[in-house]
Amino acid sequence: MAEKVYIFDTTLRDGEQAPGYSMNLEEKIRMAHQLETLGVDIIEAGFAISSPGDFESVEAIASAVKDVTVASLARALKKDIDAAWNAVKRANSPRIHVFLATSDLHLEYKLRMDRQTALERIIDNVRYARNLCDNIEFSLEDATRTDREYMCRVVEAAIKEGATTINLPDTVGYSTPIEVAEMVRYVRNNVPNIDKAIISMHNHNDLGLAVANTIAGIEAGARQVECTLCGIGERAGNAAMEEVVMAMKTRSDKYDFYTGINTTEIARSARLLSSTTGVKINPSKAIVGDNAFAHESGIHQHGMLANSKTYEIMTPESVGVVKTNLVLGKHSGQHAFEKKLEELGYSLAKDEASKLFAEFKKLCDRKKKVSDRDLVALVESTEAEAKQLWTLEGFVINSGNHMTSSAVITLKKGDKIYQDVSTGTGPVYASLRTIEKIIRHPFSLEDYQLNAVTEDRDALGEALVKISDQRGVFRGRGVSTDVIEASILACLAAVNRMLDESSTSIAGGVPAQAMSFENDMLIGHTDKSEE
Repeated sequence: MAEKVYIFDTTLRDGEQAPGYSMNLEEKIRMAHQLETLGVDIIEAGFAISSPGDFESVEAIASAVKDVTVASLARALKKDIDAAWNAVKRANSPRIHVFLATSDLHLEYKLRMDRQTALERIIDNVRYARNLCDNIEFSLEDATRTDREYMCRVVEAAIKEGATTINLPDTVGYSTPIEVAEMVRYVRNNVPNIDKAIISMHNHNDLGLAVANTIAGIEAGARQVECTLCGIGERAGNAAMEEVVMAMKTRSDKYDFYTGINTTEIARSARLLSSTTGVKINPSKAIVGDNAFAHESGIHQHGMLANSKTYEIMTPESVGVVKTNLVLGKHSGQHAFEKKLEELGYSLAKDEASKLFAEFKKLCDRKKKVSDRDLVALVESTEAEAKQLWTLEGFVINSGNHMTSSAVITLKKGDKIYQDVSTGTGPVYASLRTIEKIIRHPFSLEDYQLNAVTEDRDALGEALVKISDQRGVFRGRGVSTDVIEASILACLAAVNRMLDESSTSIAGGVPAQAMSFENDMLIGHTDKSEE
């Protein structure tokens, strides 16, 4: 009979530590809700002691989700454990995740303690955590380089003191599948009380073996896997959740296991991660990359036409990949529009659907055919928007290869219209510089990306903008058939987030009739701080 493998998702903790993947509170909560919809069993929401912001986000996620266990990481220190418990205690199902390094290398050079001292600290702190919470996970950091006999002593002691999950991580991505399987089997065969805990895998991808090592651990007896969406995480990342899950599902003939993951939500979860962080998914990424179900070779195309199984071992629909199969146009009604959104997996309130339908009609005036991918881009560009302090009324761009680009932009704030003009080395730079002048709040441009959503000459362009001020980093996303308009909309989305979280006393705008160049602020010339 198939056995369940529990999915412990650490996208919001280990994954978010990777450069470029940091998220604000609103974004983390939105991601947590999607992980809950995806069907993960445990969400590691953060490292509560690490900062007030991390504590706040763990606490908020613990209160926001209902049908998933919420965990916080904690070192084997009472102050860490207290912070973790206070952050997760409002969750319907809280967990404290305690860790301490156990390899001689880490003990000598990082912790500067001997094995016995480390064991006593583990015993003391796991017991302390268990008195606060009945769901305790203990991780032996750098387990794959830990002496096996000592490892078993630690595991037995941690379980005796109340640990219900034991994690044996390949912290530095050094091990091979054979070594991981041997380690798990050794622990199962030499720890007398191992039946009282679940063994977990947490493998890093430094040698590209994270998924293979994770599967090997499951085959050897592990029943929890710690992973992230798209494999994001420290250095080369973690085991990719979608790859582990689909490997077991696709090869159920080989792996007699199952998970609680709703695989049709995988693609949407990956898109949300990408649109939230502004980091594009590698086209060749397994399962969720743009090329995962693309076939250009004539031989492959011929085989696909004859039987899709010739070159596809899973269907695009099984992971929620959108296939362009219905074309909507300017004559389509709102009912058909809303029905299509439901088919694509979006459940919107009536007012949200009506607002989106108005944007859809504007898009129809520019495109003859609106595909499923266009609709997905339209929905995801408007989801979780910040308060719309500033909206775009219009713009005029002058640009050429023998002239300095200029942008005249008109914005609306409340009932007032503001307009200004700036020049720059290109139309996008000039536009963002103008927006900065109008809102009178300096910001730096941290990142800018432009991608095509669909094909053909009237394709939608997707702009991703990341800006920062002295308080933090803010992202925005915009889509339009006009890439300049997409860029402006993306910048405004980021600006609205920035101003929505800053002081309400910030003054904005120069009235349209003034068009003053005074106090000109140059993008990139302002101070910034990391998020």
